[in-house]
Amino acid sequence: MSILEQQQLLTSIHPFELLDARAISALSAQMDIAYYPKETLLISPRVPAEHLYIIIKGSVHELIDDELQNVYTNQDSFDANALIYNDVASRFVVQEDLICYLLPKETFLNLIQDYEEFRSYFMKDFIAKHQSLKARQIQNELTPFMLSRVCDIFLHEACIVGADASIREALVKKKALKASAILVQEREGFGIITDTDLRDKVLLGEADLHSNARSIASHPLVWIDKNDFLFNALLIFTKHGIKRVAVKEKGKIVGVLEQLDLLSHFASHSHLIAVQVSKAETIEELSSIQKSQLYLVQSLNSKGVKVRYIAKLVSEINAKVYEKVYEFSLPEALRQKAALIVMGSEGRNEQVLRTDQDNALIIDDEADAEIFSPYMQTFSDHLQHLGFPPCPGKVMVSNPQWRGSVSLFKKRIDTWVESSDENALQTLSIFLDAQCICGKKELLDELREYLHRRFTGREDILAHMAVPALSFETPLSIFSGLIVEKSHKNEIDLKKGGIFALVHGMRTLSLEYHIEQTNTISRIKELNNRGLFDKKFAIELIEAFDTLSSIRLKFMLCCPDKFEHANFIDPLKLEKMQRDLLKDSFKVVNTFKKFLTYHFHLNMVM
Repeated sequence: MSILEQQQLLTSIHPFELLDARAISALSAQMDIAYYPKETLLISPRVPAEHLYIIIKGSVHELIDDELQNVYTNQDSFDANALIYNDVASRFVVQEDLICYLLPKETFLNLIQDYEEFRSYFMKDFIAKHQSLKARQIQNELTPFMLSRVCDIFLHEACIVGADASIREALVKKKALKASAILVQEREGFGIITDTDLRDKVLLGEADLHSNARSIASHPLVWIDKNDFLFNALLIFTKHGIKRVAVKEKGKIVGVLEQLDLLSHFASHSHLIAVQVSKAETIEELSSIQKSQLYLVQSLNSKGVKVRYIAKLVSEINAKVYEKVYEFSLPEALRQKAALIVMGSEGRNEQVLRTDQDNALIIDDEADAEIFSPYMQTFSDHLQHLGFPPCPGKVMVSNPQWRGSVSLFKKRIDTWVESSDENALQTLSIFLDAQCICGKKELLDELREYLHRRFTGREDILAHMAVPALSFETPLSIFSGLIVEKSHKNEIDLKKGGIFALVHGMRTLSLEYHIEQTNTISRIKELNNRGLFDKKFAIELIEAFDTLSSIRLKFMLCCPDKFEHANFIDPLKLEKMQRDLLKDSFKVVNTFKKFLTYHFHLNMVM
């Protein structure tokens, strides 16, 4: 290999690309190339590390007590920790004949001392290391998709008229500006007049051209900040089912962002899916639309979009599907006499691919609850037809236990709160993630407020609720190695191993602090705002949850139809970088479990 090829290889390996040309040139002169046959022991507690190994070809296994911890292959390097700290717990053994560069220990330590960015990669704290590794992981995939802001895209000039302007005057100004909508400035904000308003309220309605513009304006005006991300604008379009949003800068409207301009920029078709859902007139039409959702998730994931944002977008689309199925299933007269709620990952806005149904129906006390029974069976059947499997625990509107009046649900809440029975507390936990999809939202608000009042001063029940967060062992050894389930194809259950502890722990803490958010990351942020976590720990928790969710999605997309295997991953199919992120995330999970134990005095409960 020539000196030039050697230097090109070095600059393609993280974090060597952080070094300047002078350092890379100096390294080339000091490195040797070595060959080691299979089963050669390179480093161990009895064989000190003298070099940083940079693999050109072959593979090396890192083992602790004969348990495989890491696999190093082409362009991986090891073992910096042994060189820095002179502390080795692992054995590094050649698995496939190895050709590698040898960077002398002294040279490596000099680099650590002389180049801050290089040093920070190996010695930085958890948060900085995670963010650096994740940025490196997606740098080849990260496109303007996630970097673009509203100010980066073409904005239409806003057509703004006063509240006293006539419709005719507004239309004249609209034509002059070639605007697609009219913004009406009123005393308490803005309204908007679209072509639909003009058609329905002027051409087909009773308003005439001399009427005040404000009389036909729609409210509220949806807006976004000029410096916000375009992806957030995409979420707004999808959630509200609108074609344009106003753009503000320092509180002043500076333009209008059109749906078509945004879609041409992203070309992800997510908003088109939402529009198709709203226009669907049969279950079969919905069924054909739903098939586009998997492609959408794959597309967004391949572009480096964080799982939390993908989940929010998918949740908005699923909410529209639920609303449409609700419309198909119930007579119009009944729809506003109840609140359709979703729970589980759907209620937390954390569902990326379709899983089983988790829903319930809260019925107004003034309505006859029995009338809803056959319609809810139809609703569940429709969802199953669309690919939402029945819930194994029967947490569905077709089950009378998850359908009832407000008064009946209050009695159920009383039972859950007064009992430390495992099943009752599990049912309560499910309800805590409830989010209203459609119908009379006030019914859920009333129950949530009632629930929080019932929990005031009930630290005893809160402690019992928190216990399940510690139910599953974190798959991490005392030497920070990953522990696989040999009974399950040497895989790791990410949900039991880490995700559940974070989700359930935050859920319980949010109940204690009367936090209404259901999303796990939103709960972490709010708990940080309340002073329960310091900012550093909150960021660590968010990074850990993001990492676990991202790795889980990676494997889910490989087998999107096998829901029963959705949580299991084979760590050997991960790149070393991802395994490092996974291990660090599990360390944070363990720290969080210790926090829960101390906070709720769980040693006295278990």
